[in-house]
Amino acid sequence: MAAFRTTPQDIRQSEHIDQRFASYINRTVIESGKKVFVIPDIHLKPWMFARAHELMKKGVAERAVCLMDIPDDWNQQYNHSLYTQTFDAAIAFAREWKGTLWCWGNHDVSYLWNKRESGYSVFMADLVCSKLHKLSETLSDENQLAFVHRIGSVLFSHGGLSDEFVRLNTQLDIRENTDTVIETINKLDREELWQTMSPLWLRPQYTANQLYKAGELLQVVGHTPMKQITQEGSMISCDTFSTYRDGRPFGSQEFLLLDTETWDWEGIG
Repeated sequence: MAAFRTTPQDIRQSEHIDQRFASYINRTVIESGKKVFVIPDIHLKPWMFARAHELMKKGVAERAVCLMDIPDDWNQQYNHSLYTQTFDAAIAFAREWKGTLWCWGNHDVSYLWNKRESGYSVFMADLVCSKLHKLSETLSDENQLAFVHRIGSVLFSHGGLSDEFVRLNTQLDIRENTDTVIETINKLDREELWQTMSPLWLRPQYTANQLYKAGELLQVVGHTPMKQITQEGSMISCDTFSTYRDGRPFGSQEFLLLDTETWDWEGIG
């Protein structure tokens, strides 16, 4: 069986977007280097936030980054209680750990943009949009919710930021300015972002796509299920909480603890 993952093929297109989210969906935050606790793809596992809270209370890191994909999982399209519990856990975590950064995932924005993909639940659409709105309102700074974040020399995004995507979506004269590039990417609309090369969908683990400023910047990504946290060159893949269709864990279920100044890291459970 394959681990829970999505593809952008056969997605129904729509011209509708909920304008309530237009003011905060494209943001960026730039911070100095810190020890960071990374929460990868959630997919309806509220206990991940409970465990993350326990570890943060022990002082393992100075702040957290969540790679989101909060909704959707195998055969859970009608599970109103689980969707509610998971989003409420995310909101409670955001309220407790106010400095947390949040990276939009494809499963999150699919509801805001009315894009149907595998796992999408038409029955939970209103709930998901409402809870995402509440999550955004809980944040201390609207810039905490974005497609790409930077902390020191480390980029965080759901799928990864490729050099090709940057070249296709930015002007030549700004491409060496990382901050300006991130700001530009975070302001792109759904037409540019809802495609395989974007930070929502990229799977650099399986393609020859070079990451943006590889070697100069480290990138931390989720989206692609991994057996264990894995570093390949300038990329750390940490989606280790995905499951098989029958609910069995696909990966090690470890969180990434990263020193953004030295790039040293470890997995902690």
